[in-house]
Amino acid sequence: MTQADFLKAPFPAPISLPEAGFAGPKRFFNRELSWLAFNWRVLDEARNPRVPLLERVRFLSISATNLDEFYTVRVAGLRELVREGNAMFSDDGLSPADQLKLINEDARRLMQTQQNVWNKLRRELEANGIALLTRSKLTKRDEDFLADYFLNKVFPVLSPLAIDPAHPFPFIPNTGFCLALELERSADRRRLQAILPIPQQINRFVAMPGGRRFLPMEELLLLHLHSLFPGYRDTGHCTFRVLRDSDIEVEDEAEDLVREFETALKRRRRGQVIRMKITAGAPEGIRALIMDELAVTPDEVVEVKGMVGMADLKELVLDSRRDLQWPSFTPRVPERVQDHDGDMFAAIRKKDMLLHHPYETFDMVIRFLNQAAADPNVLAIKQTLYRTSQDSPIVSALCDAAESGKSVTALVELKARFDEAANIRQSRRLERAGAHVVYGFINYKTHAKISTVVRREGENLVTYTHFGTGNYHPITARIYTDLSFFTADPALGRDATKVFNYLSGYVQPEHLENLAISPITLKPRLLELIAAEAEHARAGRRGEIWAKMNSVIEPDVIDALYAASQAGVRIQLVVRGICGLRPGIRGLSDNIRVKSIVGRFLEHSRIVCFGNGHGLPSKKARVFISSADWMGRNLSRRVETLIETKNDTVKAQIVSQIMAANLADEAQSWVLGPDGRYLRDLPEGREDLFSCHRFFMENPSLSGRGSAGAKDVPKLAHAPE
Repeated sequence: MTQADFLKAPFPAPISLPEAGFAGPKRFFNRELSWLAFNWRVLDEARNPRVPLLERVRFLSISATNLDEFYTVRVAGLRELVREGNAMFSDDGLSPADQLKLINEDARRLMQTQQNVWNKLRRELEANGIALLTRSKLTKRDEDFLADYFLNKVFPVLSPLAIDPAHPFPFIPNTGFCLALELERSADRRRLQAILPIPQQINRFVAMPGGRRFLPMEELLLLHLHSLFPGYRDTGHCTFRVLRDSDIEVEDEAEDLVREFETALKRRRRGQVIRMKITAGAPEGIRALIMDELAVTPDEVVEVKGMVGMADLKELVLDSRRDLQWPSFTPRVPERVQDHDGDMFAAIRKKDMLLHHPYETFDMVIRFLNQAAADPNVLAIKQTLYRTSQDSPIVSALCDAAESGKSVTALVELKARFDEAANIRQSRRLERAGAHVVYGFINYKTHAKISTVVRREGENLVTYTHFGTGNYHPITARIYTDLSFFTADPALGRDATKVFNYLSGYVQPEHLENLAISPITLKPRLLELIAAEAEHARAGRRGEIWAKMNSVIEPDVIDALYAASQAGVRIQLVVRGICGLRPGIRGLSDNIRVKSIVGRFLEHSRIVCFGNGHGLPSKKARVFISSADWMGRNLSRRVETLIETKNDTVKAQIVSQIMAANLADEAQSWVLGPDGRYLRDLPEGREDLFSCHRFFMENPSLSGRGSAGAKDVPKLAHAPE
């Protein structure tokens, strides 16, 4: 079947369920269980033989890190509801206690599978010359090297802690990893219990000479207990790792938001323990002591036969073994930018331009701001910052602009989870440079991605605007698929300015010409567009919706999609993560198909295309990009944007390249069934499975074409240029 045939193929026959099977709350999948299903898909890449070995190790580490964050935020929140006696039910009708029970069962299966996958990967690593050692496998030369390593690089940062009435149990931070010991003094057989916290600032795995053999840090510590506890011998030991409640609550009436967040970050570090992993078969006395001191219950303890702290496996993805990783890929510089000798303003003036990251380099966004900072004709820059890198070139460009006398306004979102401290540092750096820094709203996160540059050109002021679906983060932009839309359209410039005025002055924007924004107009606009497509279908026209995002769980949006399906609208969704919609049920969602793509790059862009009565693809389609997923928080409790792209080339790029390739993908796709299971077909022996990631790496985008624009740029579905 060709890709074009795939896009035209009929949907799978819907299944029939009794009315009670999908009525009321049962028309939704549970959010938390759907997230766990996503992490199962991530873990499955760790056992996918089509994925290079070290990339499989990376996927395993990612699945462990994901699960940690899930516990510290989502599970922590459910536990708090249970403690408060709050019987608030989920959209699918489950109480917090019911959800915790189901999460616990599924997550424990997931963690056991992680161990099984690691055991297989470890054998494959050894077969490829990468070995994880134990103390019993060390040679005399190894021991000599490790003695020097321990003395000079580990011993100075350790704090061995005896546990007795004079030495209280130490504080263990979130994700803290420790070695717990039962010791006996050789001289008089006096017994001692001790904790040896392993500092997070040192590597978990010690690289042996040659860089292909590694010793876990806990093994190194056990090898040198005589240096830490002279005169004692080990009578029993285990490792354990804790996760703490990491949600942050901020007072609504906070007078100084920065100081309030600094205080809240200190509270987070000491949040209640919500899960503890401990070595299976740990000495009963030390296990009981740890549980008592950390106030954890048996159902919060996970006994591990294998590796504790699997997130640390990312250290084994070795730069020296590129042969076991994805082939190298260099992002493209758009031809149109090259045609204008790197002048971003000239390239944007030519016509709207859409860049598809990471296939086209994020350096163009940085160049846009660097050029603005250095240009004497630029008067003002306004920028939102949700997440960015530690040494952010974006922040550097804004500081340069402010120091050169330009008017710079930066909206720094302090509530970006786990980036709060970094954003506080960035905001102070900007203030020192002379930028005007604002923090938006206390009750809403500002998740919109907007940058505006006001430039004097002759007698006029021209506004150049960048709208993104992802963060202004050059590191994640190498692996996240996102869109950057550059335009000099005056209407979009005016809309962006009104959004910044809303953020800095709380003035609700009126008469927006293109943009819809949360929490004011985005959700009503989206529901209106879905309803309009349903009306086209009822009138006998081709109703069709293609959409792509990270999560779909907002009940009103899902119900609108159900209604459109019942009206005859053909709906195809690419949802990487959480999906609360049940596709393929007769009488409810006959015409809805949902797939998830998990592969080399993390799908992150948000797109929605409406056939507008003409089907897809079509020149008359309405095509939007957004910073918002279809979740309650994005549509009601955040500042987000929805932008309609009206340039025909940009529309064709989104519909006929990006969306068509995502829908046609076979190699990385999972299809969601009516029962909530995700299935995929990877037939053995077939090496020609279509991969959208490979397609994007090999083919330039439509709107970035320049003097080479006459070349045939591949599209997967017919659409106008």
